[in-house]
Amino acid sequence: MESLNALLQGMGLMHLGTGQAIMLLVSLLLLWLAIAKKFEPLLLLPIGFGGLLSNIPEAGMALTALESLLAHHDAGQLAVIAAKLNCAPDVHAIKEALALALPSVQGQMENLAVDMGYTPGVLALFYKVAIGSGVAPLVIFMGVGAMTDFGPLLANPRTLLLGAAAQFGIFATVLGALTLNYFGLISFTLPQAAAIGIIGGADGPTAIYLSGKLAPELLGAIAVAAYSYMALVPLIQPPIMRALTSEKERKIRMVQLRTVSKREKILFP
Repeated sequence: MESLNALLQGMGLMHLGTGQAIMLLVSLLLLWLAIAKKFEPLLLLPIGFGGLLSNIPEAGMALTALESLLAHHDAGQLAVIAAKLNCAPDVHAIKEALALALPSVQGQMENLAVDMGYTPGVLALFYKVAIGSGVAPLVIFMGVGAMTDFGPLLANPRTLLLGAAAQFGIFATVLGALTLNYFGLISFTLPQAAAIGIIGGADGPTAIYLSGKLAPELLGAIAVAAYSYMALVPLIQPPIMRALTSEKERKIRMVQLRTVSKREKILFP
């Protein structure tokens, strides 16, 4: 019986938290939408797969060395970290002290955890190299820019106003996040609300970049929310269009825009 109990305790499912279970279900849903329903597979497939890897119980693939140390709850090691941060030797107090500490101090604590034998997970390393450095969002920006055809915009410059409308979405989302503080539902700081607000601009790379700078703790949730709702536009748009337009307006045939020359595209990239 003791061997069976030890086997059960060693299984990852025995350590599955509520948050991990929810994120695993969300990740499976994103994978199903990408594979079965063909909704933006280039976006949802890697997000869903990354969500699965990040939330595997006890794997620690998305944890830094310091986070792995805190997850193991070793009293002696917690006491060493707490002494450096001048706080109580418990996980909650250490996390609060780290949140208020300077980046240099956080780096020192990370190095101390490495010296104690802990290593960051592969996803944590990828985040540090790609997202934390700001390289990945810039590469995505260049890729999206190279793939985008600005011909319709050059042929009808008035459509630039549609892009300007995204700024309203940003401010509306920021104010909405801060309004939750007023009603006591969810507490967001101003940097966190600003990072969430970028979702309103429907711009994934910008949302990732700014959340990494302003609210790294919300990066995962913001990335999933931003790319998920952009991928689900084919489902979201039809009921909105039916509600805001008449059948006669929906039957209007759009005229073909003029052909934009290569010279124009080069002069106005």
